[in-house]
Amino acid sequence: MQILLKKATIVETNSKHHLKKRDVLIEKGIIKKIAASIPSEGSVKEITLPNLHISCGWFDSSVSFGEPGFEERETITNGLKTAALSGFTNVLINTNTKPVPDNKGAIRFLNSFNGTSGVTLHPIGSLTHQANGEDLAELFDMSSEGAISFYDYKQPIANPNLLKIALQYTSSFKGIVQSFPHEKSIAPHGIVNENVNSTLLGLKGIPALAESLQVARDLYILEYTGGKLHIPTISTAESVALIKEAKKKGLNITCSVAVTNLALTDDALESYDTNFKLLPPLRTKTDVKALLKGLNEGTIDAVTSDHNPIDIEHKKIEFDHATYGSIGLESCFGALNSATHLETAISALTRYAIFGLESPSIAEGAAANITLFDPDIDWKFTEDSIVSTSKNSALLGERLKGKAYGIINGKKLTLN
Repeated sequence: MQILLKKATIVETNSKHHLKKRDVLIEKGIIKKIAASIPSEGSVKEITLPNLHISCGWFDSSVSFGEPGFEERETITNGLKTAALSGFTNVLINTNTKPVPDNKGAIRFLNSFNGTSGVTLHPIGSLTHQANGEDLAELFDMSSEGAISFYDYKQPIANPNLLKIALQYTSSFKGIVQSFPHEKSIAPHGIVNENVNSTLLGLKGIPALAESLQVARDLYILEYTGGKLHIPTISTAESVALIKEAKKKGLNITCSVAVTNLALTDDALESYDTNFKLLPPLRTKTDVKALLKGLNEGTIDAVTSDHNPIDIEHKKIEFDHATYGSIGLESCFGALNSATHLETAISALTRYAIFGLESPSIAEGAAANITLFDPDIDWKFTEDSIVSTSKNSALLGERLKGKAYGIINGKKLTLN
């Protein structure tokens, strides 16, 4: 199939076509020609959309779909459809399933979904057996089967020696360890950010200290062991400062931030809406400002939707008992583009290299891995905008700037 994108503004900072309107011809999944004007000939499928912009396909490093074990929250098939319609061509799948993917058979099962949609799925393997935090899982075997990194989703590595051994072991095959930045013992019963709002609302707090202590510990261990460490979804100003200093030392460290921690603060908790019960928790305006600065400066490597569907039975209950999590794929770009500049947003959504994946490019001869979007449309995010099975979004009712039209990934075209 031939696809012709007409009058598309290309957003790719290292390209000679950056911010220029171009026609792009794609043939059999390969970008054949980029020019100011390309005539439409034969059976080509011509795509003309209002204010069409294109970039390299967006990449999300933290996505949960539920299956296997929690299909009532989201199936992989519907999750991949949601990702495609939200502009994502590649997603890393988290380990919060039942059973957890702690062996090569589980990784093979996840990889079996590749080719069924326009989205490429990359499995994350559990760091420990059954995600119990005690014994390392079959890391090398899972890596050989295609696991991109190793992570017990939202479970901090309590034992520092376990992190040390994991970093040393994975160094032998260039594996990537993820360590969730949360020291549980500092706030064993906390559920929201420790601040004025938590006191006024009578909700037990999680201090910023719980995050910075874990980050500082992990960075000391990384400096000792070497290896590659990724810290997912940081949320505090202190974490940004610690990671910035570690990068100056030359440590092989990367980090991400959830888009909700850039778009919202703990002021949202006034409604007691359980959609705002997130981990890491929503923090203060000071933290949001530091996170945005860290993103603009390059200290924060990537932004994730941290998409985590939760069924209504576990969300529509008392705040103390509700499950953490928010869906985020459908609203991710609009929220991020509202919070920062377009080029920064696109860069933060295309950081393949931090997980050892080849970065795509919009260039003649390259494989088509493209997101189509309008960066200027102003719209309100409502339940009607949600493709996910679960509807637990912290951004419901928010006005967003920018929306995806869909994706082209290889020979597959998906459009809203």
